[in-house]
Amino acid sequence: MSTASRTALLLGMGFWRSSVEWWSFRSFVITLVAGQVVTPLLGLFVWSAAVPGDSGISTYYVLLLAVQLMTVSYEHHTLAGSIYAGDFAVELLKPRPVVLDFLGTNLALRCWHLAFGAPVIVVVALLASIRPDGVDLVLAVPAIVLAAGLRFVFTYTLALTAVWTQRAHGVVGMGEAMIFLLGGTAAPLTFLPEPFRSVGSVLPFWSMLGAPAEVAAGNIEDVLEVYAVEAGWLAVAVLVAVLVWRRAVRRFTAFGG
Repeated sequence: MSTASRTALLLGMGFWRSSVEWWSFRSFVITLVAGQVVTPLLGLFVWSAAVPGDSGISTYYVLLLAVQLMTVSYEHHTLAGSIYAGDFAVELLKPRPVVLDFLGTNLALRCWHLAFGAPVIVVVALLASIRPDGVDLVLAVPAIVLAAGLRFVFTYTLALTAVWTQRAHGVVGMGEAMIFLLGGTAAPLTFLPEPFRSVGSVLPFWSMLGAPAEVAAGNIEDVLEVYAVEAGWLAVAVLVAVLVWRRAVRRFTAFGG
């Protein structure tokens, strides 16, 4: 079996195992979903009141809600929790990349988030009378995949600070706050004046959330440019994650982890 096939098999097994485990905690997952839908819905209500009659606002925030559920990451609970509980040492001894289990859990949680959040998306979309274009939705798929990967790597890297500090949850919380403020939830990027709009479009926070929603809403003229920015940030994030991982493992083992 090739390395790629083995990796895919291990990831699939981790995804299936996590999916079954989280189904047992479905009431808790529903609580998590409720927490994730709050900010996009608040953005929808606030901006719909601020700009009445603009159907683009409703379309954007409903799609942002869907993207949020498909990209949300909880590595500050899964990875950082494993480090704090001492289970991380066991993970290091297993004959496979540590990241695979956490990625499998991440994908399982996202699937359950989308499954439990779908009724909310449908109801809000019907109430807001939005009709997104099918072509724009197809074009948004690569943007969502890149955003999901970028957000996972970003959160995973921040969660690794649990090796150095007991405040990893706060570190990840700061990252989530930046995604909220600059990622398109607090305000759609297209509503910001220049030069804030241009600067915001090249920051990684918008690539993690707002960019796919803007593509799905049909607000982006050059979709390939969005893909390129997302892919560029994903490459940078992976490089940083690898460097932080190596330092974290050295420190963890040096201190008798």
